[in-house]
Amino acid sequence: MNALTSLDVVQYLYWVLLLLVTMASLILAVLAFRLGKQPFAIASAGALGGALLLAALPLGEAPVVFGVVIGLAALALAVIGGGPAAVLALQLATKNSVAPGSHGGILVGTESSPTADTASVGDTVPSTAVHEVLRGGLTIGILERLAVAGAILAGFPEALAVVVAIKGVGRFTELASSEARERFIIGTFASLIWACACAILVSLAQS
Repeated sequence: MNALTSLDVVQYLYWVLLLLVTMASLILAVLAFRLGKQPFAIASAGALGGALLLAALPLGEAPVVFGVVIGLAALALAVIGGGPAAVLALQLATKNSVAPGSHGGILVGTESSPTADTASVGDTVPSTAVHEVLRGGLTIGILERLAVAGAILAGFPEALAVVVAIKGVGRFTELASSEARERFIIGTFASLIWACACAILVSLAQS
């Protein structure tokens, strides 16, 4: 009887620890989202990794209350934390060389021929116009991660292909520049990986 009680206590403490680590990752992700600081994004990713390791331990299925709370926290983490994770991946990949735009996109230059009003006699050097591409990336990323995590948890991972296809088609006209293609690929992969990791966390905790 004592052995059984001790085992129950250990399992209870295990689920409390898993919930605390998951909530810590969520809180750090919110701070990274609000403040835009790399250390919070890195710490959130580390806490998510720790939660995945804990969830992978074979200690049985989570109690209903813990399963529901961890599931909701992981879903919120997928939606909120994926943004800072994608930004962090882009910053590390581009070494902060890609300028951000005011609407969530990036600023790219487009060469244009000098006009009659601005070109001087004998001037053949084209001017460079700067415009913002991939606008609305924040909103699209939130919806993307919500769809991906929800599809995996619903047992329909094939929907990932549909999500990526819709996003690619919608962004096709903006992918002419190398900066836009690079940001699209890196950001999409980072966002998808984050959402998948959060969904896997729920699956492991409930298995």
